[in-house]
Order: sequence, then C-alpha cells, then structure tokens
Amino acid sequence: MQTRISEDFLQTPMGKRADKVIRTCVHCGFCLPTCPTYQILGDELDSPRGRIYLIKSSLENNDFSKESIKHLDRCLTCRSCETTCPSGVEYGKLVDVGREFIEAKRPLWQKAYRYSVRKFLTTPILFNPAGFLFRHSKVKTASIKPQTTIGKVLLLGGCVQPALAPNINHSVKNILAKLGYETVETPQKECCGAVDQHLSANADALIKIKHNIDQWLEQLSTGIDVIISTASGCGVMVKDYSHMFEESDPYHQKAIQVSQKTQDIAEFLADKDLSKLNLEKVDISYHEPCTLQHGQQLAGLVESILKSLGYKPAAVKDSHICCGSAGTYSIFQPKLSQTLKINKLEHLQASNPQMIVTANIGCLMHLQKGNKTPVKHWVELLDK
Repeated sequence: MQTRISEDFLQTPMGKRADKVIRTCVHCGFCLPTCPTYQILGDELDSPRGRIYLIKSSLENNDFSKESIKHLDRCLTCRSCETTCPSGVEYGKLVDVGREFIEAKRPLWQKAYRYSVRKFLTTPILFNPAGFLFRHSKVKTASIKPQTTIGKVLLLGGCVQPALAPNINHSVKNILAKLGYETVETPQKECCGAVDQHLSANADALIKIKHNIDQWLEQLSTGIDVIISTASGCGVMVKDYSHMFEESDPYHQKAIQVSQKTQDIAEFLADKDLSKLNLEKVDISYHEPCTLQHGQQLAGLVESILKSLGYKPAAVKDSHICCGSAGTYSIFQPKLSQTLKINKLEHLQASNPQMIVTANIGCLMHLQKGNKTPVKHWVELLDK
C-alpha cells in the first residue's frame, strides 16, 4: 500500500514505524474473516484493513474524525489478523501509532475517564480494596518449599492478579518448588506497563518499563535463570519491550536481554517432568488467550501440556477469536465485549465441561462473570 506521509513526519520514529507497516499491507482482505469486530459488525472500517486505511488517511491529512476514533477504539488488539496475514503486516504496532496520534484529539471527558481507569488498575493502594471485594479465588493449598534447589526464577506477580486471584501465583510457586526451583516474586507495584501503553499513555508506560528493565536485569545478574509470566497479557508486553525503544537508545539492548529471558509459564514447564504433581482430575475446556496464541505465537502449547498430563480438552469452535476481555476493552466497549463473551462461552461449554481453564487473568475474570461453570488458570489444575 503506497503512502503520502509528509517528509517531516517520516523522519520521526512514529512516522517510520507507520510507513513501514502500511507499505507491507497488500490489502488482500485475508484479515477480515478472522477479525472479531468485523465478524460482528460487518463494517469494513471495523476490520484491520479498514483501520489501516483510517490511520493512513489521518497520518497523510492530519485529520481524524470522531467516527474514525470510534472505529479504532473498537479494535481489540487481539492480533488475530497478524497470525492470518500472508504479508506479515505488524498491525499491532500500527494501531499503537494510530492511537497515540489521536489521543490528543479526544474529548476531555474521554481523556479523564481513560486516565482514571488506568491509574485505578495500576495503583495497588487504590485497586486492592476493590479487588478484594471482587476476588475470584483465595489461596487453596499449603505453601511448599523446594527440598533441593536446581535453579532460581523471577515470577512476574502482576498488578491486578495478586488481588483478584492470588491462588494462581501461589500454585505456580508450589509447582516450581516441587520441581526444585526457588522463586522470587516481583512486587505488585512493578506493573509491566501494558495498561498504560494500550491506553496511549506511552510516557507513563516507558517509566514503568525502564524501571522494570533496571530492576530485573539486576536480579538476573544474581543467578536468576529466567523471568516467568503467568498472565499471557503481561508476557507479550514484556517480550515486546524492545519495540518501545529506538535502536540507538541504550534501553533497546537492555530490553532485548529482558525479553529473551522471559517465558510464559507454559514455555518453562513444557520440557519438565510433571508426573509427580498432584492433579485435579476434571473434564475441562480450554480457552487460549489471544495474547498467547497471536501475541506470543504459542498456539497449542498449553493444550499439549494438558494432554500429556491426561486431560482431554475438547476442540473449541472459533478458538482463534477473542473472548472480549482484551485488557480494558470490556470497560470501554461493554456491548461488543459482552457479545464476544457470550459467543465464546457457548463454544467453550458445548462439550459440557466441569471447568473452563485459560492462561490470562483478564480472560479468566471476564469469562467467569455471570457464568456458573468454574473458570481457572490452567496451572491451578497442577496444584491440588
């Protein structure tokens, strides 16, 4: 796709990123049937190809209407289109550019609302009381210490997960202890920066990211082998840290070091002997988060681990389609989010499972609301 972006803008980091992504798109349309919002709304402007045109037009003409903002806000950033695209269009990077470009053009009330939401979610002293009231699960088993230590890992605690579902990180620490790993957990205040970045507060996101990089590199130098994420949304954010910096920035190489050391818990456990773990034997249905299958490109990994342990998750129709959680999407786009959740639950419950398991706290909380079938993180099955 050809562009006519001004030379001045093309010299900026944002302009260079946008121009590269737009030119990669050959407007073939393969992304349309895999886009959740296009499936529901049937509007070309609510598809990746349509949004690319909107962003291209805005960058060329410096014009973005309220309707254009609406269509861009409807994007879940699920990145299903990236998995499908034969040309390798990095759509997620372009959407970030588009959102950053339009942020200043939002009405004041939108800016205030978005600011309030991200500060509430990423500030433990504000979020924890509410998180406790809406707590999904409490710690259910005794803590275990490793009898012998063969390694040391850094566990990303998360900003909302400790309050909403503390049993997830607790179970992971028990599993790692049984495997012989000492676990150091990051404090809740060390948010990965995803909430800020997705809401176009890039300056605040970079403050968090640089702090994390400095802290985690220091800990890696003390003998920690790997950084483990149990929330796939956090995992994909950390693995993308290097994209937040220009190559000339000293933090670019630092970010690469951190990203290369970061693994989803499924990646870490994939080659381990899990036969001695105490498993919860139930019939399950597995929801694979977009951030795991499209963002981290780890489709099928959790299912393969579960099957190796004797579980038989049924095939789920449209498993590549987002559940509608998508970080803060369910807050700002409740109608579309609810429609996607209803569709997802219908497919997940088609096999009448006793339990639904997933790999991300946002998906877990979203799918559990109003749903009688228990929803858990899949690692909780391994710490009965």
